[in-house]
Amino acid sequence: MNPSTNRRGFLKQSTGAMLLGLGAGHTATSRTACGVRTLALPAAIAMWDFSWLLRHEPGHEVGSEFANWDKILDELVARGYNAIRIDVFPALVANGPDGKLAESFLFPRNSKRPQMWGNQFSTAIQPRRALKDFIPRCLDRGLLLGLSTWFFGPGVEKITGLDGFVRVWDETLCFLKDNDLLHNIYYVDLLNEYPLFSGFKWLRGQMDGDIETRSAKAKSEGVHEWKEKAGNYNGAAARSFYTGFANDALDRLQPKWPDLDFLFSLTFNGSADWRAMAPTKIAALDVHYWFVMNQLLGDRSTGYWQNIHNLAETEEAFPQVQAALLKNWAAHKPQLIEWMDQHMAEVAALGRQHHKPVGNTEGWGLINWLDHPALTWDIIRDAAEICAGLGRKHGYRFNCTSNFTHPQFPRLWADIAWHQRITAKIRST
Repeated sequence: MNPSTNRRGFLKQSTGAMLLGLGAGHTATSRTACGVRTLALPAAIAMWDFSWLLRHEPGHEVGSEFANWDKILDELVARGYNAIRIDVFPALVANGPDGKLAESFLFPRNSKRPQMWGNQFSTAIQPRRALKDFIPRCLDRGLLLGLSTWFFGPGVEKITGLDGFVRVWDETLCFLKDNDLLHNIYYVDLLNEYPLFSGFKWLRGQMDGDIETRSAKAKSEGVHEWKEKAGNYNGAAARSFYTGFANDALDRLQPKWPDLDFLFSLTFNGSADWRAMAPTKIAALDVHYWFVMNQLLGDRSTGYWQNIHNLAETEEAFPQVQAALLKNWAAHKPQLIEWMDQHMAEVAALGRQHHKPVGNTEGWGLINWLDHPALTWDIIRDAAEICAGLGRKHGYRFNCTSNFTHPQFPRLWADIAWHQRITAKIRST
């Protein structure tokens, strides 16, 4: 018997039990349904974005903190997480627009500045091979999988239109199915923080009404950075396209993949009001909020946006930024908590109204941060504790501790007790 087939057969019996917290030694008479719409148990989810692969270079720990997947996954489970959200690179896994399949892609180093996310150094990846290697390791540990994409990488600008978008996702899901990898799929997030903070330039160009101009601008600005002002997308035409594209994509994919739960993750931004997506055909509301979006914490005078979020050329202002943020946090914490409570209550209310589970896979304190001697993790830790409690209060089905659940943030990663305390609160019922 093929050893991998034998192991997968065991997983089909035991994974459902592990998701219920029984462990691999117990068996279940049938697979436990694990889609976000049906799995009632709360998930403590870690966002590993594209870093899981772009920082994976076996034998090189410095700058490749995901070098040893077994080690890092074991550490993730030890910290209490039972789900991860990863970029599965559909635009690279699928055939190119010319019908040709590529196996390897070069991601050059984009900047001399430290990289919070993605590759610190130039690296070549093989996403199809990596998924066949990585996903079974997740299944072995009973982890739920949120499949997502930031839709960036070499050649992705050639993917255009609804047809192109649906095609690359469908081909990727077919690849996963053909390789027996469609297990423990919690949901499929078709586009990170739809429609603004991804590399799908065609989509933003359509909403702007000027594809070429917007594409060039997006390329120069970076594809996965939250911006305070990202365009004016609340006009009737843009709003219609915003919801229409999502529904059209779901109408194409859901009938072919009825066992999967599809969604588009969303983010608080006045330019494209996430609330317009609540009545659409998405399976769940994954709405990202951070305290720093409130001016009581993240006003321009702190220097956060200029020096941390946009990663200034020098680190000279870091101590002043740290002091200013901590001052604001201490002075305005009651008002900030009330603000977040109200927003999370709104997410929960819309979820109930439209019969959708709700949660957050990216939050809660600061959007971007660095593991730097001049900076502490105090606000991130504190915000996680607050929002784990608020998530329980408002019935969040899934929740994150922060968007820094990666080993490239070593001081926070090393705080095992903190992770365990927050994930326990998230997973409690």
